[in-house]
Amino acid sequence: MNSNIFNILTDKSLDNEQLLIASKVISNKRISEKDALTLYKKTELGFVSVLANYVRENLHGDKTFFNRNFHIEPTNICVYSCSFCSYVRKINQKGAWEYSVDQIIEIVEKYKGTSVTEVHIVGGVHPKRDLYYYGSIIKKIKEIIPHIHVKAFTAIELDFMIKKTKMSLKEGLLKLKEYGLDSIPGGGAEIFDEDIRKNICDQKSTTSMWLEIHETAHNVGIPSNATMLYGHVEEYKHRVDHMKRLRELQDKTSMFNTFIPLKYRKENNSMSHVGEVSTIEDLRNYAVSRIYLDNFPHIKAYWPMIGKQTAQLSLSFGVDDIDGTIDDTTKIYSMAGVEDNSPSMNTYEIVKLIKESKRQAIERDTLYNIVKKY
Repeated sequence: MNSNIFNILTDKSLDNEQLLIASKVISNKRISEKDALTLYKKTELGFVSVLANYVRENLHGDKTFFNRNFHIEPTNICVYSCSFCSYVRKINQKGAWEYSVDQIIEIVEKYKGTSVTEVHIVGGVHPKRDLYYYGSIIKKIKEIIPHIHVKAFTAIELDFMIKKTKMSLKEGLLKLKEYGLDSIPGGGAEIFDEDIRKNICDQKSTTSMWLEIHETAHNVGIPSNATMLYGHVEEYKHRVDHMKRLRELQDKTSMFNTFIPLKYRKENNSMSHVGEVSTIEDLRNYAVSRIYLDNFPHIKAYWPMIGKQTAQLSLSFGVDDIDGTIDDTTKIYSMAGVEDNSPSMNTYEIVKLIKESKRQAIERDTLYNIVKKY
């Protein structure tokens, strides 16, 4: 037993409820929703840090993962208008963009012959684009870089494009898999609580549809990630409910690769008056996520969203993955006011960041196969 865990178990300032939670975690027993709420509301930050780090090190030791990736955001034109979104524009609105297929191919061509292993494709839900359009883009990407892993389209995008082609979910996902889709990112989950969802994104796909799309994808052999947008109008109980639904689905399919808490950023959207939560709250949220989601193999801190320093700190709060090199190919969070408006780190910089945290840097592919140890 390490000294930090021993100190918790012998800390006379802790009440029985906190000691019981600690004993569950140390015994690899699942904590309850009530326990998770206690971790959010009652415990010291150091307490959740020790427990989350214990879980993280049991799973991965000092390994901290990253990959070499780039993003393609085909358009920010979107049929939906979510309150928290700083990204969306309407057709012909100032700031709107829509890349042509040739422009997308030009982006991909830059990475031909490099060590990049993943392309991440997400964007707005364009009213005129369907599954065949995006499928043909995936096919062209694979022709240029055959080995690349295509992680593409949130459940919200998939819902729209599949319905537009009048296919069933299963048929649409199988067709995209045939085009070359390898996995699905976790975006669009926001918060599952139906009342909160109605408040912040009432137009987009429902919670039940998000979960159904991911379950169907898992059932046809397409793994995915999961996210949670936090730090806006939700309460702790809504975060726990969100993770509960994810944990239940993971119990059924075991096909989620990682969980990614996404911090609400306030600039340039209609919820700016809400403000943003503190870094301490970010770190607590990572820790509770790691402790509660016992069947998720990885917890990711998406560094372009929280910044490099917070991502580094998160490695002591249960996080074992900080995403990838990005190469300044995403605008989603820079438009929402993140501190770093040029989201790019080369491999040396990522490895240095990880090593400064006394962790071992591991380059991975999308499915967490090890590419290189540093």
